[in-house]
Amino acid sequence: MKKSLLFILLIILTSTLQAQKDTITVIGTLPQKDISRDVANINVSIYPVPVRENSFTIKTDRDVSFVKITNIIGQDVFRVQYSNPQQLIRILLENTKRGMYLVTIIFSDGTRVVKKIMVEESE
Repeated sequence: MKKSLLFILLIILTSTLQAQKDTITVIGTLPQKDISRDVANINVSIYPVPVRENSFTIKTDRDVSFVKITNIIGQDVFRVQYSNPQQLIRILLENTKRGMYLVTIIFSDGTRVVKKIMVEESE
């Protein structure tokens, strides 16, 4: 009796899960800029990786106007906006712990690139 009740419950649960699907209706198309092509043409180097001594360098072929660093749970650790855009930037982090961080780089033309870095404790 318990096996048949469990089997029926499993069938009901499975059919319920399969019935829950998201649907998307496209009403119209908006003209969109091909961002993937712009981002593919940007050369961004972050070194050294992994980051030690709480500092690293960002080198790019475009002018950087804003840099933000967030930890993996989304808290801002560092942010700076440059009035004179730069292509070579030295970042000095304070009180960062070992772990993964996201570096968001916004260029003077509005293009945005996000890179991952690993910060290790200083020896």
